[in-house]
Amino acid sequence: MKNRIKELREEKKLTQKELAAEVGVSRQAINAVENGKFEPSIWLAYDLATFFEQSIEDIFCFEESERK
Repeated sequence: MKNRIKELREEKKLTQKELAAEVGVSRQAINAVENGKFEPSIWLAYDLATFFEQSIEDIFCFEESERK
């Protein structure tokens, strides 16, 4: 699933490890989400959206993603 996590993280000048600590997951999980290798749970998507003060729809690009 395409998303804007990396873009938003870099705007805040955060490392993957720092973002992971903020939302309670591993750095590897953030890396996998950023690279579209892992689709986050609704709870992780919510936590990321809340952290970045964005809606889930503004972060995750459903229209551009292939449905599984």
